[in-house]
Amino acid sequence: MRSKDLLGLYDLTADEILSIVDEGIKIKALIKKGKKQFTDLAGKSAVTLFYENSTRTRCSFDLAAKNLGMNVINLGVATSSVQKGETLIDTGKTLDAQQNDFMVMRHPVAGAPRLLAKTVKAHVINAGDGMNEHPTQALLDFLTMKEHFGKLDGLKVAILGDISHSRVAKSNLFGLTKLGSEVRLFAPRTLMPTDIDQMGAKVCASREEAVKGVDIVMGLRIQLERQHAGNFPSLGEYAKYYGVNDEVLRYAKPEAIVMHPAPVNRGVELTSSVIDGEQSYIEDQVFSGLAVRMAVFKALA
Repeated sequence: MRSKDLLGLYDLTADEILSIVDEGIKIKALIKKGKKQFTDLAGKSAVTLFYENSTRTRCSFDLAAKNLGMNVINLGVATSSVQKGETLIDTGKTLDAQQNDFMVMRHPVAGAPRLLAKTVKAHVINAGDGMNEHPTQALLDFLTMKEHFGKLDGLKVAILGDISHSRVAKSNLFGLTKLGSEVRLFAPRTLMPTDIDQMGAKVCASREEAVKGVDIVMGLRIQLERQHAGNFPSLGEYAKYYGVNDEVLRYAKPEAIVMHPAPVNRGVELTSSVIDGEQSYIEDQVFSGLAVRMAVFKALA
């Protein structure tokens, strides 16, 4: 990779994205065969700084680093000097002075990982910054897609849900358009950025238009914690007019797969029958996340 850090897919070339995805596919195959311990980065150290709650991403990065032989420190932000007023830059300098090789960071403010990366010598990996990007989530999505379809170029992907507040949607859009995929978006007008069509996406007028003939149907979580009241009348009405159920899914190709970055609000973005159905690859995405994050560590190192 050209950069010492992974801050967003906006910064990466198609070749860089594919190299990480392909390495992740190889790693995933080895894990499936029972190999869990790798020595590629033995002796290195990684610290996770999560200023927002996380289950899947944090556990995935932790396990990925340990699988590669690294020492891992999970910085409890709630019990750290941050609570005493320590700035992000000072926290970064402290961790850098301890010779940490990687810093994995999630932060509610867009651009925080980029600021940290300018401050430290360590490799900084963005694990989600505000409403900006979540690059490793998109990379694991691409791994899941390519492993299933054998390609990314030419795929048709429908993304439905809270587009405005979704860093996952933005990273997927940046990456998929570079890789030659067609991206369709559908959401309530109050949850759709006004200029997103200028980023290469096709904004659709209905669920059916978005899903018709696609290879992948991706739901997004309604991020109530980032919203102001009034974006839609109720969760029940959202599910009725914007959620994905079995009837809506029939508009996609018969071999289409269903994806979601999780956690899923059951019965809102997706019905339980869709989440637990044969076309659902949501659990496989979690497995892909472990493999692709191992690939990211290796690529940066």
